[in-house]
Amino acid sequence: MQSYMAHNGEVFKGVPLIMLINGGSASASEIVAGALQDRRRATIVGTTSFGKGSVQTVIPLGADRGALRLTTARYYTPSGHSIQALGIEPDVSISPARLTEEELAKIRRFSEADLPHALANEDGAERHALTMPDEQPPEGYEGEDFQLERAKQMLKDGTITASTGLKRAG
Repeated sequence: MQSYMAHNGEVFKGVPLIMLINGGSASASEIVAGALQDRRRATIVGTTSFGKGSVQTVIPLGADRGALRLTTARYYTPSGHSIQALGIEPDVSISPARLTEEELAKIRRFSEADLPHALANEDGAERHALTMPDEQPPEGYEGEDFQLERAKQMLKDGTITASTGLKRAG
């Protein structure tokens, strides 16, 4: 067995950071995105994440008796916000593919909040309705990953800084 010890402070202090998320980003990736966003250490780019902010523990019931899955905890961002049923909203909304209103309607119905018996957000907050992203791939786009290409371009252009995330106009 090997042990690794964390050291105080940032290894890459001053380096701009972008984290990509989408509706498939759930659980641990949402915790990381929320922490980086809360601490203004990264700019979150993409579309709203899934919204799984709970922890389940599987308890075996014995041979041939199955198991019980029990919700035992909830995840919170460093600022104390629950992501349960809400997800993480990106700082910069960019879709990976060109969307029509019909395709957006299908995406709107796929999140933790839409699952049967899902836990509600304990603050009573509800997931914001998904809207058309600020940016989409151009007509006829033939690249492999529009979000990644845009994130790399933002870093090259200097529109992202390490200490403040997205540079605000003004």
